[in-house]
Amino acid sequence: MAVQTKNVAGRRQLNFTCYQDILDDVHALAARPTRALGNWSLGKICRHLAIAMDMAIDGTDFKPNVLIRTVGRLLKKRYLKRPLSPGVRLPKRAAFLIPSEADTPQGIAELERAIDRLSRVSDRKPHPFFGPMTRDEWDQITFRHSAMHLGFIVPE
Repeated sequence: MAVQTKNVAGRRQLNFTCYQDILDDVHALAARPTRALGNWSLGKICRHLAIAMDMAIDGTDFKPNVLIRTVGRLLKKRYLKRPLSPGVRLPKRAAFLIPSEADTPQGIAELERAIDRLSRVSDRKPHPFFGPMTRDEWDQITFRHSAMHLGFIVPE
């Protein structure tokens, strides 16, 4: 049965300030026994983060409805400065963001590749919810997105 992630207790509170912080955390988690408090394994989370990071460079055909895009653009600055909340339900049209299962080494390899790509490619596509964003804005939302998901993996 799926866990309602919005109300999960015991998540780690993370604050990443660079991509190396994300990689350091993922490698530290992979080196010891962990427990997933949510519905996704460490490998699946890494794969999801890699998909989202690639979207910053490649863009996406997914366009939320006008109301969601308008609200997203109005609240963009708020989301760039505070932690993201878990439990967001993605519309069916955004199913590409929900990855297939991945074992930990495979997911980490995909995340490492996506982060390396972000370091080499400076152009960023518009965010589907927040619209046009600078490279720094994409980085900030990516750090918060990564912290929210990786907070569900706790050392045992």
